[in-house]
Amino acid sequence: MKLFLLIYLVLFYGLAFFWRSFATWRATGINPYRLAQAEGLAGFLGRLFRLVSLGLAAVVLLYTLAPANWYTYLGPLVWLESGMVTAVGILLLIIAFFLVLIAQAQMGNSWRIGIDDKHKTQLVTHGIFRFSRNPIFLGMRLNLLGLFLVLPNAVTLTLWLLGDVTIHAQIFLEEQHLNQQHGTIYQSYQAMTPRYFGWPRS
Repeated sequence: MKLFLLIYLVLFYGLAFFWRSFATWRATGINPYRLAQAEGLAGFLGRLFRLVSLGLAAVVLLYTLAPANWYTYLGPLVWLESGMVTAVGILLLIIAFFLVLIAQAQMGNSWRIGIDDKHKTQLVTHGIFRFSRNPIFLGMRLNLLGLFLVLPNAVTLTLWLLGDVTIHAQIFLEEQHLNQQHGTIYQSYQAMTPRYFGWPRS
C-alpha cells in the first residue's frame, strides 16, 4: 500500500498537472496555470486548494516514508480501517486518475488551472464532456475521497471536506466565466449536460 500511494502521488501530480501544464504551454505559449494571477474569491480558493493539495501530499509522504508511529499523530479513524473500505478507496483513486487524464486530453489546448480571462478558449462538449460539464473536477473530488478512504484519519477527513467545498465553489466561478465568454452556446450546453455526471438531457 505504501508503494502504491507513493507511485500514485507521483503519477497523479506529475502527469495530470506538471506534464499537462508543460504540454499546453509548449503548444500554445500560454501558461495554463492561472491561479497565481487570480484575485478576490478566485485567488482565495486557489490558495486554499493549494493548501489542500500540499496537505494531502504531506500525509502520503508521512505515511510512506516516516516511521509508523508518526502516523498516529494524524488521528487515525480505526473504525474505517478495513479491507473493503481500502479497496473502494483504491478503486476511486484509479477512476479519478484516468478520468482526469482522459478529460484533459479531450480538452486539449483549452485546459486551464483556474480562470483564464485573457485568452478565449474553445468550449469542449464532446467525449466525456457530453456526460459531465466538469469531469476534471469530478475526478479531483473522487481523488480526495479515495485518499481519505485509503488513509482514514482526522487530517485527511478535514482536507477532503475542505477540498470538496473549495472545488464546488470554484465550479460556480468558472460557470459564470464560461457564461460570459460563450453566452447562449454555454447556456444550451449547461441545460443539457449535468454539472458532475449523468445522461445528457434532451
